[in-house]
Amino acid sequence: MNFFITFAVAMILRKLSILNYKNIAEATLELSPKMNCFIGRNGMGKTNVLDAIYYLSFCRSAGNPIDSQVIRHEEPFFMLEGEYTDSLAFSDERIEMISVAMKRGTKKHFKRNKKEYKRLSEHIGLIPLVVVAPSDTLLIEGTSEERRRLMDIVISQYDRSYIDALSRYSNAHQQRNTLLKMEDVEPDPLLMQLWEEQMAESGEVLYQKRKAFVDELIPVFQDYYQRISGGKERVGLSYVSHCQRGPLLEVIQRDRIKDRTVGYSLHGVHRDDLEFTLDGHPMRREGSQGQNKTYVIALKLAQFDFLKRTSSQTTPLLLLDDIFDKLDAERVEQIVRLVSSDSFGQIFITDTNRDHLDQILRNSALDYRIFHVENGEINV
Repeated sequence: MNFFITFAVAMILRKLSILNYKNIAEATLELSPKMNCFIGRNGMGKTNVLDAIYYLSFCRSAGNPIDSQVIRHEEPFFMLEGEYTDSLAFSDERIEMISVAMKRGTKKHFKRNKKEYKRLSEHIGLIPLVVVAPSDTLLIEGTSEERRRLMDIVISQYDRSYIDALSRYSNAHQQRNTLLKMEDVEPDPLLMQLWEEQMAESGEVLYQKRKAFVDELIPVFQDYYQRISGGKERVGLSYVSHCQRGPLLEVIQRDRIKDRTVGYSLHGVHRDDLEFTLDGHPMRREGSQGQNKTYVIALKLAQFDFLKRTSSQTTPLLLLDDIFDKLDAERVEQIVRLVSSDSFGQIFITDTNRDHLDQILRNSALDYRIFHVENGEINV
């Protein structure tokens, strides 16, 4: 089964500059158009390099939403700059310069080709990106919020209207909750109705877009899991939403008295979830560490394929942060074979084991560069 569009353009990060970002004081990296490997012990800064790349795509850190906390200790500011091209030949014809800078106590300035964005949402999707990280196990072990964020991150990269609907829904949801928390007087019923109608209108939009995304993702995800696992297990994925119980406005209003008692909205698309199964049983209960890791990797690779076909047909960057731990040699080999194919573009890998990467790259004809990271210093 072939899910790939072969004419997708590859977005390549050919140069990355980092200044005062987390534990990295200063670094300028000339990167391979295919595979870039960052080697070092835990806590040395490998993941911070990947996080800088993530920031240039999403206007925020993957692990810390508070911008001031990514500034290196005792420094007054941080700056990131990426030089991108859509050509594997590294041509100068189509260069995108993306930069962000921020001083403590001021707002950040995010620019494309030296022109500052008026709204950061305008940038999301320009440089599609998928990251696979150890924290992805929270998709299985964590709350429904983690799984909703998964859908939001992917859909937002190819559908601007989704971001707007999500913002409208979140605002209406917050306003309704404020009314529900009122203690001394009963909330204005007309105002309550107004926010419920806005929640329902925006929520129906989010539901339809999430459903379409999940329906298309499922067969791609299952195919990836089968290839990585060698067909040893059968996995499932399904989308659960309060919208499946009837018109969303009716669902939201159905338990208004109970909502008033608890002080928050019990129903709506803010409670949507994804159900993960292994051989028909909940993944959370049945999966081993290796199976859980295989599941989330297959899920992320399916996202990669989805974005490649939808995000202006641009091949996303792929960030693989310490993904080989807890996987047997056969599954590692399958993953490397998959991401080394022409279907994938530029890849960034972190690992603590140089021998491990040497073994992976020894039989590969890929162009690659290896960087050594120690105490925030990066050397070739």
